[in-house]
Amino acid sequence: MTINRIKNGSELTLAVDGRLETTTAPELETVVKTEIDDVTSLIFDFSKLEYISSAGLRVLLSAQKIMNKQGTMKVIGANDIVKEIFEVTGFSDILTIE
Repeated sequence: MTINRIKNGSELTLAVDGRLETTTAPELETVVKTEIDDVTSLIFDFSKLEYISSAGLRVLLSAQKIMNKQGTMKVIGANDIVKEIFEVTGFSDILTIE
C-alpha cells in the first residue's frame, strides 16, 4: 500500500493505493494522526484502493470522529467492491461517499 499526501491549505487529500487491511491500516492511522491537526477538510481518495478490511474501516471511523469536531471528511473514487463493503457494514450511513 502507498499513501500519497496532497495538502492544500487546510485541506488534506490522502490517496491510498493497494489494499487497506490489518498489516497496512496502522500506516494510514499514523499518517492521519500526525497530519490531521490543522485540517478542516479531509479527503480519502480511494480510486486506486483495491480492498478494505475491518482494520481499514476502523481507521476511517476514527478519522471521522476527529473530523466531526474540526471539519468535514469524505471518501471519493471508491470502486464497487469497496462501496459494497461500506454498504454491508453500514459505513455508507456514517461516511460521506462520492
